[in-house]
Amino acid sequence: MQPRKMLVLDEEPSDASHGHAPSARPIPMLLEYGLIPLDKPRGPTSHEVVAWTRKLLGVEKAGHSGTLDPPVSGLLPIGLGQSTRALSLLLLFPKEYRGVMRVHSSVPKKDFNRVVEEFTGEIFQRPPQRSSVSRQTRSRTIHEFEITESAGNLHLFRVLCQSGTYIRKLVYDIGELLGVGATMVELRRTKVGPLDEGQGLVTLHQLNDAVFRLKEGEEAPIRKSVLPIEDSLGDIGRIVIRDSAVDAICHGARLGIPGILSISEGIKKDDTIALMSAKYELVAIGKALLATEQIGPLRRGLASTTERVVMKAGTYPRLWKTQSKKRTEAPKTTSTN
Repeated sequence: MQPRKMLVLDEEPSDASHGHAPSARPIPMLLEYGLIPLDKPRGPTSHEVVAWTRKLLGVEKAGHSGTLDPPVSGLLPIGLGQSTRALSLLLLFPKEYRGVMRVHSSVPKKDFNRVVEEFTGEIFQRPPQRSSVSRQTRSRTIHEFEITESAGNLHLFRVLCQSGTYIRKLVYDIGELLGVGATMVELRRTKVGPLDEGQGLVTLHQLNDAVFRLKEGEEAPIRKSVLPIEDSLGDIGRIVIRDSAVDAICHGARLGIPGILSISEGIKKDDTIALMSAKYELVAIGKALLATEQIGPLRRGLASTTERVVMKAGTYPRLWKTQSKKRTEAPKTTSTN
């Protein structure tokens, strides 16, 4: 899942004395704008794993994207510090699971395969009773569902689905349609958008070892365990902005077209987008007010709203004017210029 191609509107060097390229952040900043692709073990709750991680790293704030039930293992993305504000972006991506289902009674193979095929595409689910969300029927998309191996009534499966899909309920519904019942025996999450266990997950033991070695002066293990939050953006549309626009965005300002250096191809109006500094730091999450092809020819106007600020205000110098000052001066371009 690669970033989209960028359309360059202007070029301007970024001041090296402010901010850092994501891969070059000092360790304290990495722990403020970092994400851990944690390999959650079976047993503890997701909340417990986050609490242990926070205590282990000595950070004040940490959070996860997408709860895994205690019996479920696999990828649990944990954001640290300011990066917790960007975890909602991972909900835009599909998730992959691998698991084992037990069909309660033997059924003909062709009937089993036919029913499984019916659970690809749009399905309707009602969250289970123990769910933390409202138990209203809702639609979810199953992008891929395949049986990779079978042994008797046990079936190993892989499913790629929309965020918010209940896999245990999916297996239960398959059993209901078969008429004999089915139970999920084991489940593991293997992928969340651009984060994939094939690229390596971090266990709690590895994280503990990385912290110990950091105290001994070795940075490499912690840098391998904690990724820059920007690594989780995948193919989300991006707008790269001037240094002079960054602090205004950090204070919630809307982005004016004069503040743009480059923009991803294919952005549509109302798309969720990432507002990036010229060093490719994630500044904020926004919503596009115009499509890419509309922005290119324009010199003025607003390009996006600012929905959620990630970067701390003051990281870049304040080069914008307050509304009270602007009233006493001749009209100029937008505050993000």
